[in-house]
Amino acid sequence: MRMTRAAANTPSPKARAQVLHTLGFGVPATSDPHHFKIIIPKASAGKVQISEHLGLQATSDDSAVIDRVLLDRPRWTAIRAEVQRAFNARLAAHGIKPGTWKVGDNPVDRLLGKELCVLAWAVEQMDADKIPVAVRNWLALRPEERWWLFGMTAMSTGGFMDAGKGWRAALKHALGDVAQSELLAPRARRSNRGQDDSRPSLDLFGDETS
Repeated sequence: MRMTRAAANTPSPKARAQVLHTLGFGVPATSDPHHFKIIIPKASAGKVQISEHLGLQATSDDSAVIDRVLLDRPRWTAIRAEVQRAFNARLAAHGIKPGTWKVGDNPVDRLLGKELCVLAWAVEQMDADKIPVAVRNWLALRPEERWWLFGMTAMSTGGFMDAGKGWRAALKHALGDVAQSELLAPRARRSNRGQDDSRPSLDLFGDETS
């Protein structure tokens, strides 16, 4: 009887998430968390800055913030609505309040920030007419695939000055030049052969750090 009563009084994971106080797009309101910050200037022509704040994981003050990408305003405008919709759907699944882009500082959960960087890196030098294709292809990727792409790109070409180099250039072509049906074809062929995909599906606030 006591165990039944105790179980009834134990909040579900979703209920526990609902009481979590967050800032922006899912950033825990704790002391110096690892997160991303998207800075949207007031000037309509100003570039949008995406930086990674390592928080308590930083080894020194000099390495506490990594500036990842500067995005021209028209390119940001072309992706912001779909990114907000996708992120809020993920947050809602965890019972976490949605976010919205605003002028100034926009904190973003560390995993969502990695995913945003992948899209921003892809479109930073992309022809405007290809950006909608890149957004659709980005949406078709699973979160862990975006995290992997971030990790590979960030290792060698993850800073402000690395546009058009290495993995940054590869992302531009992979997301913008490849038709969505072709991008998804390898996955479809695996499914048709009845093979299981062994890659893990990680939680929004999991321990993945790549």
